[in-house]
Amino acid sequence: MASDRVPVCLSIAGSDSGGGAGIQADLKAFARCGVHGTTAITALTAQNTVAVTRVEPVSPEMIEAQVDAVASDLGVDAVKIGMVGAAPAIEAVARALDRLPQGTPVVLDPVMIAESGARLLPEDAEAALRDLLLPRAAVVTPNVPEARVLGRAGDEAAPDELARAVVAAGARAVVVTGGHRDIATDLLFDGAALTEIPGERHPDGAAHGSGCTHSSALAAHLALGFTLQEAARAAKAIAAEAVRLGLRDLGAGAGPVNVLGVGHGEVRATAPGGRLGGSPAAA
Repeated sequence: MASDRVPVCLSIAGSDSGGGAGIQADLKAFARCGVHGTTAITALTAQNTVAVTRVEPVSPEMIEAQVDAVASDLGVDAVKIGMVGAAPAIEAVARALDRLPQGTPVVLDPVMIAESGARLLPEDAEAALRDLLLPRAAVVTPNVPEARVLGRAGDEAAPDELARAVVAAGARAVVVTGGHRDIATDLLFDGAALTEIPGERHPDGAAHGSGCTHSSALAAHLALGFTLQEAARAAKAIAAEAVRLGLRDLGAGAGPVNVLGVGHGEVRATAPGGRLGGSPAAA
């Protein structure tokens, strides 16, 4: 990679017309980290801060065409996968990933369980995601309910047990995020070692899109050459800051995260000290 080339990150995910989550959140997180963001849209949603009123899937052929168009011209240094959809879409994503250069980092944010606890994917799509995308990802970033589904674990399983179960299900590494835990601590398991990544809760913030922001920031830092542990720490810090600065006054429902610091004078594309991306040392 030429030293003056800006890394390219590809988000394969759904669109949020409210701008809080999905590819809109991903593109903002990519910009925050100093990489160029590209997209392959898997579904259009009519969505605001209150509800999703309509979802229109993109054809599997179009999903593959978007990935191929980006890869053939701009190149792809890392991939973030969010909302994918039904099994045929997941199969299309798997085929497209196999055409990328070997070793391209893939971060899978398994959008399977809603904040309410409701499942968002049918059983056949869950199986396809587990069988086709889990082994192709460098790291998976489930919350606790999603980790239970991926690892086929019971409600009584502890976070470390969930992390091990997800890796046993086929993932190379996992970050079980702390949003659904009593303490706001992420747990990284790379198949060998467990690492706790502590953080603070910001109950007065706004968290819509926090998971998308976390996984996109993680992918961006992998594209920038950070280690997995460094990238996970930076992603934790960036997502927490986005919640703290969240736009809680926008809309009647849960406000969107604010990864660019809009209205706070904190918009920036480089970390303090001039290095691209968030500083893991400060995470």
